[in-house]
Amino acid sequence: MSSAPRLTGRVVLPGDPGYGDAREVHNARFSRSPRAIVFCQGAQDVVNAVRWATARGVEIRARSGRHCYEGFSVVDAGLVIDVSDLRSVRVDRDRGVAFIGAGADLLSVYDALWQVGVTLPAGSCPTVGIAGLTLGGGFGLLSRALGLTCDSLLAVEMVTAGGEVVRADEEQNQDLLWACQGGGGGNFGVVTSFTFKTHPVSDVSIFRISWPWADLPAVLEAWQTFAPHADERLTCILKLAAASAGEISCVGQLLGPGEELVGLIQPLLSTRGAVPSSVSPSSVLIETMPYLNAVGRFGGLGGDPERWTVHQHQTQVSYKNTSAYAYERFGADAIATLAAGLSRAPSSRCLVQLDSYGGAVGRVAPDATAFPHRRALWSLQYQAYWTAAAEEAESVAWVEGLRRAMLPHVRGAYINYIDAEIEDWLTAYYGPNVARLAAIKARWDPREVFRFPRSIPGAPPAAAEAPAGRASREGAPDERTTP
Repeated sequence: MSSAPRLTGRVVLPGDPGYGDAREVHNARFSRSPRAIVFCQGAQDVVNAVRWATARGVEIRARSGRHCYEGFSVVDAGLVIDVSDLRSVRVDRDRGVAFIGAGADLLSVYDALWQVGVTLPAGSCPTVGIAGLTLGGGFGLLSRALGLTCDSLLAVEMVTAGGEVVRADEEQNQDLLWACQGGGGGNFGVVTSFTFKTHPVSDVSIFRISWPWADLPAVLEAWQTFAPHADERLTCILKLAAASAGEISCVGQLLGPGEELVGLIQPLLSTRGAVPSSVSPSSVLIETMPYLNAVGRFGGLGGDPERWTVHQHQTQVSYKNTSAYAYERFGADAIATLAAGLSRAPSSRCLVQLDSYGGAVGRVAPDATAFPHRRALWSLQYQAYWTAAAEEAESVAWVEGLRRAMLPHVRGAYINYIDAEIEDWLTAYYGPNVARLAAIKARWDPREVFRFPRSIPGAPPAAAEAPAGRASREGAPDERTTP
């Protein structure tokens, strides 16, 4: 009988130089000590790692950009299969497609595609990995114009639980491709490369508007009337900061010229628009620039690519984030709940971010991909950040308290903003697509080799199969609390 395969690639073990850095994840709340971390240099290294771990009964975690909010991409005493060295980006201009290694970070992807005048609709954080973003859906400032990241996905190369390399596209293994379009990372195998449809891009126009915090109710009312129904070339994000921050703001991007953007955002500016005459912005900034410059601006790098300095893995930050979706306009009660929660936030680094949906996101049927929240008007992300360890408990409690307080007004959650506190998480993340995802899991990973605290099980509980709607909102009424 042949011996089990050995680990290949760049293998880092406890005690090795660099082990401390290799086991880090973006969220500093989590510190775990794997048995080994293998930085794969090709698909065969992933094959060997999967076979090595399964032969020994060692838990596996797949990792790309290290940005899992709950740190699930590392595990004590297990094997981390890290694909971050698979960073190639190649564009076939004639076919309009890009072949991207699963370890590429978003800034590298944007930069390489920009060199040939194309892009993908993806996220804002420059060090997020393309793999996790795509597999969970992928929202960004081009989403209302071009769809989610997963909507541009044409094919994946994946190493399965049996240690085989397979391709999934529209002609073969279509079920696996469907699952990779919003079914979440780490569930079905380890993706080693993606094939995407690309989109031409040149200049874009961006804006930032700010208002005094006291105007939150009126601004939120105006924003929800406008943002989900605006020209679909325009994506708007509303940032409701803690009261102690003193202001709230809205940022956005238009695939079009600045003069046109000025007209489009009048409902957020004009006393003749949706904002009451008593509410005036404290500042308004509108700029037109090359798309790559806008990527840097939204990613916190500044607008000049010549001056960007980005480490592959962003500095660790301590935070708690979670999410929900609004399928209906917020009434006075919902707005008051948000305002009350933000007025009691433990620090000025707490906020609620609203990302407008509609447009190209909403034109896709909820079951056409694994991502189910196509009919949402916007998503909410409840966020808290801190530096001192003593602030953690209060910050986490604030996020969870506000999430629960908002349950009567929202439904579901976004798998890429994964949260260990959500009870009915299968329904929240996947809604009516749970049963199909479970069947695909059972086919491709019947022994649940790829298993973590929020992985899709092969046989979901019956309650998880209910459609995501009012009757299946996460959390029972008697569990609701106020922040």
